[in-house]
Amino acid sequence: MKTQIVKLFTMSLILLIIISGCGKKEEYTPVAINEDTDKCEVCNMAIKDDQFATQIILENGKAIVFDDLGCMYKWMKENEEKKIAKSYVKDYQSKEWLEADMAFFVYDKPTKTPMAYNVIAFSTEEDAQKFITENDGKLLTSDELDNHSWERNEEMMKEMKEMMKSGMDHSKDSH
Repeated sequence: MKTQIVKLFTMSLILLIIISGCGKKEEYTPVAINEDTDKCEVCNMAIKDDQFATQIILENGKAIVFDDLGCMYKWMKENEEKKIAKSYVKDYQSKEWLEADMAFFVYDKPTKTPMAYNVIAFSTEEDAQKFITENDGKLLTSDELDNHSWERNEEMMKEMKEMMKSGMDHSKDSH
């Protein structure tokens, strides 16, 4: 009788371990940016592994990368049915990945970002406030980004296009 109780207890313990292992939450970590091959899902521009890169990890594990925070939010608005497990942004200063919902953001129209949405991320509110003190801008939380207008700075886009065109014209002269 005693051995049956021990066997039953052992089997119950094993079953409990198996069941608790099945319920383990999957960890979603950011993928490394490959500057040679990664393209933004929205604008199809090459992605630099810099302070502007962002990404979403879907519940199925697929990573979707973006060159600008505005592109990520545009994608999320257009793909509301997709199940997002985590979203990541890079700290403007350290260029380290941060969970987007833990970051602090600054909208500063003169700050250049790849697609001129002009929103940058910081790991601490103190760092964001310091940037605002030195440069201007408006502090935003991740919740406030949902209601942000996400308008592109058209003047900046025009300047960037002219710079690119000018660079292409100069490269033609050198041939």
